[in-house]
Amino acid sequence: MKSSRIVSMTVITVALCCTLSPDFTVRADEPQEHRVRARELGIVIGSYPTGPLNAITDVSGVKVGHTTLIRGEGPLKPGEGPVRTGVTVVIPRDDVWHKKVPAGSFVLNGTGEMTGLAWVAESGFLEYPIALTNTLNVPRVANGVMNWMIKRYPAIGITDDTLTPVVAECDDSRLNDSQGRHVSEQDVMAALDGASTGPVKEGTVGAGTGMVSYGFKGGIGTASRKVPEKEGGYTVGVLVNANHGRRPELVVAGIPVGRIYGANGPVTQEARPGLSEGSIIIVVATDAPLDSRQLTRLAKRAALGLARTGSTARHGSGDFILAFSTANVIPHYPAEPTYSLLHMADTRLNPLITATIEATEEAILNALTMATTVVGRDNRRIEAISLSRLRAVLAHQSVP
Repeated sequence: MKSSRIVSMTVITVALCCTLSPDFTVRADEPQEHRVRARELGIVIGSYPTGPLNAITDVSGVKVGHTTLIRGEGPLKPGEGPVRTGVTVVIPRDDVWHKKVPAGSFVLNGTGEMTGLAWVAESGFLEYPIALTNTLNVPRVANGVMNWMIKRYPAIGITDDTLTPVVAECDDSRLNDSQGRHVSEQDVMAALDGASTGPVKEGTVGAGTGMVSYGFKGGIGTASRKVPEKEGGYTVGVLVNANHGRRPELVVAGIPVGRIYGANGPVTQEARPGLSEGSIIIVVATDAPLDSRQLTRLAKRAALGLARTGSTARHGSGDFILAFSTANVIPHYPAEPTYSLLHMADTRLNPLITATIEATEEAILNALTMATTVVGRDNRRIEAISLSRLRAVLAHQSVP
């Protein structure tokens, strides 16, 4: 069956697919491939165009920063290493403490944690950066965010309000010495200080360093969509930390790549509860003027983009989605009893819903195609998806 979303496959790729058996798997001793994003492989998701960077930073003012920690090798020494972890931060806008952004969230499956969501739900806004890391590092990362905020706003907790940071986690213990909690407060502050509005590093970076997705090396991915001017001309950007799914589930542009590609390695097949179920964190940003209720609706639709890649949100999966809008400013302490916000009609939401689904699906695929093979604790090796094999599978399946 021909897929309308697969384009630009070369004659060489088509020839290659005919020489590979369906149970072909990547050899552990293969050299690292040059990694590229999904679109460079000819994978075009959906119908809306991307923003200039095809990243969450296409939403004006949004910044992303990473600190990546890779050191040590060999047997696990709990508390010491090997270390394959990090932190990724998303800053909605400069001075978000005083110029808060409307926000909403959705928890598809709650086997995990994103701190601070109770206050987001109650207040309807977000007033500090979002941090992503590994499960056992949540308290230290929260401390890092608080230290960074207090340094910028020294009245916090004295004459100003206190804060409850938003920190989202995925378990990277298949590759990382998780007990070591190696992400320090200084690492968090470095990621925040180094955050930028430009291109976003993807794959084995920051919070994604030790993540595994669909039996392949996972991690950070991002994408964006620009809706037509006649529909508002707004941008939707998505960033994910992909640590979810099992190999047979993976779907790429409607093609069951996971079933065709081949079996999992022994590490990714492990069935011990909490080790192989995985999780995903999804952050959605837009410049459309949406309120908290509408952003919650948008966050729910991101789950459909996740589903299009094959996820079934298994019992042990933590699937947390946070959405915010930069279109309005919610003041810290309004001088007047009322203030005005621009508000989009619900009847005009459909283009943004579609854009969110498309950007989420592509962000997850970018996490997979940009990730690199990693050897972690106890010499466990998680292979990145073979791009040559992926090209072959897609080309073969797209031939009538």
